[in-house]
Amino acid sequence: MLVAGITSSITSAIGNHGIYAVFGLLIVAAVFPAASELVMLYAGALAAGAFASQHVVLFGHTITSHAAAYVAMALAGTLGNVIGAAIGWAIGDYGGRPLLENHGRILHVTPAKLDRMERWFDHYGALVVLFGLAAPVVRSFVAIPAGIARVPFPRFIALAAVGCAAFCFAFAGIGWAVGSHYASVRKYVDYVVLAAILIGIAYVLIRVASSRLARHGRDPAG
Repeated sequence: MLVAGITSSITSAIGNHGIYAVFGLLIVAAVFPAASELVMLYAGALAAGAFASQHVVLFGHTITSHAAAYVAMALAGTLGNVIGAAIGWAIGDYGGRPLLENHGRILHVTPAKLDRMERWFDHYGALVVLFGLAAPVVRSFVAIPAGIARVPFPRFIALAAVGCAAFCFAFAGIGWAVGSHYASVRKYVDYVVLAAILIGIAYVLIRVASSRLARHGRDPAG
């Protein structure tokens, strides 16, 4: 199953590289949907000792305390996510709308999403950064629009740090709570990932169909 393969790849990376994989994956997740929810869930379960053959290792030293391992995993995710958010902000600030309109689809940032995020910034200000980066799914679509909207960087990075920490500690905490039962609930995680993929595919198909209908509507010869 494709979804099982995706989740296996992510969990294998964390199992093999621990804190470093969490750090790297959360950098990417700040600007590109990279299953940050699954990453932190598995990181929390690993920290809780759910997998007898896998341990949390930092700079060559095994962290034997489960509580310390949880904090280390959550902090690694937070730090990576904040760095990724800063990169996203810089992309938006430097390139502006033209960059996103030309290349945004690579990062799954469409003009419609950009318009929506800018409206949110207009209505709610920089608090969009705080709550957006603390929320699942939409969190990958916050940093770049924040740069385009010229949210001051000091304010952005402070709010990003709080939002990323809330997300990483919360999802790692859920993984910690699941602990040794992770294997039994993993199939439900697969279903969630599958649902997200199907929703994404449906969204793309609807967007393509709507675009074609709009073009036909504007074409007198159509």
